[in-house]
Amino acid sequence: MSGIPLAVLDLVPISSGSTATEALRNSVDLAQRTERFGYARYWFAEHHLNPGVAGTSPAVVLALTAAATSTIRLGSGAVQLGHRTALSTVEEFGLIDALHPGRLDLGLGRSGGRPTERTGDAAPTTTPVIDGRTPNGLRIPPGFSFQRLLGSPRIALQRRLLQQPGAEAQDYGEQIDDILALLRGDYRSADGVEAHAIPGEHADVQVWILGSSGGQSARVAASGGLRFAANYHVSPATVLEAVEAYRAAFQPSDVLDKPYVSVSADVVVAEDDATARDRATGYGLWVRSIRTAEGAIPFPTPEQARAHPWSDADRELVADRVDTQFVGSPAHVADQLEQLQEATGADELLITTITHRHADRVRSYELLAEEWRRR
Repeated sequence: MSGIPLAVLDLVPISSGSTATEALRNSVDLAQRTERFGYARYWFAEHHLNPGVAGTSPAVVLALTAAATSTIRLGSGAVQLGHRTALSTVEEFGLIDALHPGRLDLGLGRSGGRPTERTGDAAPTTTPVIDGRTPNGLRIPPGFSFQRLLGSPRIALQRRLLQQPGAEAQDYGEQIDDILALLRGDYRSADGVEAHAIPGEHADVQVWILGSSGGQSARVAASGGLRFAANYHVSPATVLEAVEAYRAAFQPSDVLDKPYVSVSADVVVAEDDATARDRATGYGLWVRSIRTAEGAIPFPTPEQARAHPWSDADRELVADRVDTQFVGSPAHVADQLEQLQEATGADELLITTITHRHADRVRSYELLAEEWRRR
């Protein structure tokens, strides 16, 4: 599978007993190491008001990481456009591109003030899923309803703090069009006034759309002929819907003449399955903190996670994510990633790994890269 590139998605996780400062230093270190391991890209996610996540501003962390690396592509996975403008986004990435040209991926997401995408009107997938698995064995669990998070006081507060009073998010498709026009240098307002983002105009960046379903994100990526990243690690139930909707609607563009898809996966690799399972123990408790809308907790130690009194409701809440995390020896995890690639037709795979110890996270990426090169 050496022809399928591997990339990194980093949330800049804060481990229990650690600090945001240490988390940021660890992420820069991991970017340097994965560059040497041969990973193609290193993306930073954007999250807010989470005690266990320091990745609040992809552009800021990208600028720091660009100065510490030299060849690996760097990007956002994703900038949350619901509380940003097209101009501020282009200008931020234009500043980084001015000093590190040709290395940036501008990954754009709908979240940040917008309701979650509805998938009820999406076309059924052509890949049969029987007893929760595709024909090649990839696990496709029952879906999780993100609607339950919308009533959370923390989510409401986040929305209020991120947006100016009375502000409303621009239509996502229109916002993407504005970003592309500003990057090309041909932006015109409705009454014909030009705007030029300096720096940003003609920046050498790759634009990606990130999505978890076959909804608006997939449609916008397809109609614009843009690259698309589907989030198996966020919403494994809808990954097939997302990639199939994108491919079915794809229109060739000056950027791409055919669809291009990246698919994400949560992964923990160690020398053997038992060690990997131990290092992944905290994952379920961490996902629970997100799914209960309290915000991602500092990533727990295996001992802290095992001490949690799990209820049946807790286990059901996180089952889809825990069941689709790829955990084990290099060969075992690589086999699962091959299943994911085959089932989705992914052109590349985006790997996100969180463990309590930074050294274990580095080792996981190293072992996976070594195994992937052998295939």
